[in-house]
Amino acid sequence: MTTWHWVRHGPTHEKTFVGWRDVPADLSDRARIARLSAFLPERAFVVSSDLIRSVTTADALEMPGHRRLPHRHDLRELHFGDWDGKHFTEVAATDPDLSRAYWETPGDVAPPGGESWNAAADRVGKAVDALNARHPDAHIIAVAHFGVILTQVQRAMGVTANAAMAHKIDNLSVTELHYEAETWQLRRINHCP
Repeated sequence: MTTWHWVRHGPTHEKTFVGWRDVPADLSDRARIARLSAFLPERAFVVSSDLIRSVTTADALEMPGHRRLPHRHDLRELHFGDWDGKHFTEVAATDPDLSRAYWETPGDVAPPGGESWNAAADRVGKAVDALNARHPDAHIIAVAHFGVILTQVQRAMGVTANAAMAHKIDNLSVTELHYEAETWQLRRINHCP
């Protein structure tokens, strides 16, 4: 069995859409990071998206028994395209029908210059499948993003994208998934040690 410990990166304090924009995480809450690190397995592979907020969060969680894997471009957050860096109200005013459809009926709807939920889920799913094949029967700590984690919640639960998006994924929380014999199980979601 492969156990995935999905960790959402530290907070960015951004008030706008943050997808592929490379903004730093605030990792100043050392006590919270220490609790999270103590909760995670001592022996594990550690992988993160290649965005700085995930890389530095993964760095802060590393322990001697962890083996770092290369950062992965395919574990980046949802690609918001032209919406990245804009406030929700600005996007709603500029693209009211499209922005409503993107959030209310996620699937094939994509922001201008960005990707749809389904495209992101496919991208992340392929990365996860490759890591499962390379590291069977291992613990994998994956430091990533809200949307990335929810694509895997959707996969494990076998629910719609809309149902997956109803879940909360806090910064520095852990969502645990188990993979064995082509079957996914959700063990915990949004656990904040």
